[in-house]
Amino acid sequence: MNKLYKIIAAVLVIGCLTNAVGCKKFLDEKTSRKLAVPNTLMDFQALLDNPLKINYNSPSAGEISSDSYYLTDEKWESLADENERRKYIWAKDNLFAADSNEWADIYQAIYFCNTVVAGVDKLTRTGSNATEWNNVKGQALYCRGNNYLDAVIIWSLAYDKQSSSSDLGLPLRLNTNFSEVSVRSSVQQTYEQIIEDVKSSVALLPLVPLSKFRPSKSAAYGLLARTYLSMRDYDNAYVYADSCLSLNSTLLDYNTLKLESNYPFTVANNTEVIYFRFMNATDIIYETMPIVIPETYGSYNANDLRKQAFFKKNEEDETYWFSGSYGGRLGLFCGVATNEIFLIKAECLARAGKITESIKVLNALLAERWDKTKVYTPYFAADANEALNIVLQERRKELLMTGLRWMDIKRLNKEGGNIMLTRTLKGQTYKLQPNDLRFALPIPEDVIALSGMIQNKR
Repeated sequence: MNKLYKIIAAVLVIGCLTNAVGCKKFLDEKTSRKLAVPNTLMDFQALLDNPLKINYNSPSAGEISSDSYYLTDEKWESLADENERRKYIWAKDNLFAADSNEWADIYQAIYFCNTVVAGVDKLTRTGSNATEWNNVKGQALYCRGNNYLDAVIIWSLAYDKQSSSSDLGLPLRLNTNFSEVSVRSSVQQTYEQIIEDVKSSVALLPLVPLSKFRPSKSAAYGLLARTYLSMRDYDNAYVYADSCLSLNSTLLDYNTLKLESNYPFTVANNTEVIYFRFMNATDIIYETMPIVIPETYGSYNANDLRKQAFFKKNEEDETYWFSGSYGGRLGLFCGVATNEIFLIKAECLARAGKITESIKVLNALLAERWDKTKVYTPYFAADANEALNIVLQERRKELLMTGLRWMDIKRLNKEGGNIMLTRTLKGQTYKLQPNDLRFALPIPEDVIALSGMIQNKR
């Protein structure tokens, strides 16, 4: 896990650069006072400036379960974590280790956010501290909503307007009371809480954050666009995508990248990033160097610079691994960036029958990916259905390994996408049929045993 240790070291440096005063205070704290209760805005900001708990805790289970890569028999057998091997073949249970797992990571972050919200509300908001008070509370609300969205995509079925009020959602912990019994809400209630949190954060967050490891107004609009897209509420997804781009529509010209580098994107050079968030580091993604599906690699035009930026060759077998994370060496990026928002806007326009507008938005994005020594041939669509298919094709290519594919498979299958997942290991074929109950991963068994909550059906 040397790569993980490097990641931890890097993010600790970033976290301290984000809030030098807060980090110094934390590092200088005496052991005897390590359990001191935070009670100032600076204390609460320091809680939110813990990148390992706030920025690096997004579940990787959806990406592990998705169809962007495959493992050879040897790579699969080399995995030390039996839970990860089971995730890969969509086993019905025991996908998460006891005690230390992604569910625990999510709810620890939510507890941090609840601590901040409750604590800030006890502090008097004055003329002198109003900006900081707003910012700290806004960050906590945003991050709580972000964590709940990540979790509902993993542990609940796809949003369906007809059944969302009865489908099992998440336990909504909105305070710091450990003794409160966890009860699962509905999917509808879960999404309502996410929307309430993120909408509330918009008025509180700054236009420009001190660091992209902290959220901003445009990040909140972008997260709302993603949330509504997951709900297949395309009218609202368009509204918030457009609002996000009205504040930040910067696109990165891939011609400026060092494409020969193993990791062309860095925290410093990626102007498209609005908010930095990363998936948990796991062996199956970070250590095995999973092989990109050959059809995916072959779908990029030779003049499309994504082909060089996103993929590097495994010399021993002529396959390719993914090198295009917007976090570079720091891990798989799953935060908010303008490329995702352009694609949300283009998709919503296509679904609304606004063909010309949709393709114009898409071409604006793709022109920045094209080798500018070559002529870019823009897309043209004859009808709305063709426009939508083009946008969805480019969405998959552009947002590869960003944690969004699991959400997309689930929502598109509700639209009749008929996406079936298949793995072959040691001569045995495993399948995940469209809308299978296993698209809602099982909650860790120890959590079910301790809480008495209802487990997801298999």
